[in-house]
Amino acid sequence: MSNIAQPARYDLPWKAALTHAFHPFMDFYFPDFSARIDWTKRPRFRDKELAGIVIGTAPDAMVADKLVELCLRDGAGHRVLAHIEIQAQRDATLARRMHDYNYHIGKTYGQPVASLVLLADADPNWRPSSFHQQVLGTARGFSYTTAKLLDYAADTHGLESSHHPFAWVTLVHLRTQQAHHDPDELYTAKLHLTRLLFKHRWKRRRIIVLFNVINWMMALPEPHQRRYWQAALRLEKEHEMKLLNPLEQMFLDDGVKIGLEKGRREGLEQGLEQGLEQGLAKGRVEGAAALLERLLTQRFGPLPKTVLSKLKKASVAEVEAWSDALVAAESLKQVFVPTQSTVKHLKKLPLSLN
Repeated sequence: MSNIAQPARYDLPWKAALTHAFHPFMDFYFPDFSARIDWTKRPRFRDKELAGIVIGTAPDAMVADKLVELCLRDGAGHRVLAHIEIQAQRDATLARRMHDYNYHIGKTYGQPVASLVLLADADPNWRPSSFHQQVLGTARGFSYTTAKLLDYAADTHGLESSHHPFAWVTLVHLRTQQAHHDPDELYTAKLHLTRLLFKHRWKRRRIIVLFNVINWMMALPEPHQRRYWQAALRLEKEHEMKLLNPLEQMFLDDGVKIGLEKGRREGLEQGLEQGLEQGLAKGRVEGAAALLERLLTQRFGPLPKTVLSKLKKASVAEVEAWSDALVAAESLKQVFVPTQSTVKHLKKLPLSLN
């Protein structure tokens, strides 16, 4: 059983935070741009349209991108499209990619396009903000707006005392980078930042969303994650607020016991430690799928055979993603239609409690 922290997961947490609190996101990282937006008009996310514009192959360094239609405070109510990317690592193709997206989005929808990038990498000197090309007397230039996450690292005290949700998200990202996969350091930071969630007295929905953000981003090895969930249970009782979803609760209660017992039994039969690991994993999958099946049936009625087949073949990571999707889903179909990046994310995940 590995005691090494898994690679940080930046894609799902950033997308969840940005979608949940888009206006605060813009206020925090792009205040000048945000001041020109008429926030009385609800932003329209156009991610489906963005998914239809493919510019090469999305690099692993690109964490999230959003296309949002906004109304300007210019007296005439002009609308503009904002293309936003969050970049977790250095990428030599970033400037060219931003240029190409800006051009193709504008050409496709016939609207002005503003391009913004949040640079969330660990190199303080990497700050690309323009693309230029000159060939035989023909020149082309393009610039875009950037914000650098590392610029906030100098004032961590200010981030901790700030009531702004993205001050907290910034801390989570920075602490994840600074831990360098050290499980003890990551656990300490994760628990501290989880306690900090309650000091700001945010509304329940925000706390739940941000709890998922930290739990996805700060991926701990299994023993540390179990300790963390035990601490989360104490926070639940202290603040009278349920943090863990039913799947996570099951792992800490009967699900873990069943999985351990099943794993030990199969491990003893095989006489190998590998058998214990395989049996434990199998017990988790079966228990998690059974719980999700009950929740889906309660919500949407009898399940079709195709859904039952999906649950039977699912991994723990897939069941976790579907459980999270169930919270906001209005139909059974919405639970099982992950985004392209979520599918990519799931394929990379090891089979673990996380």
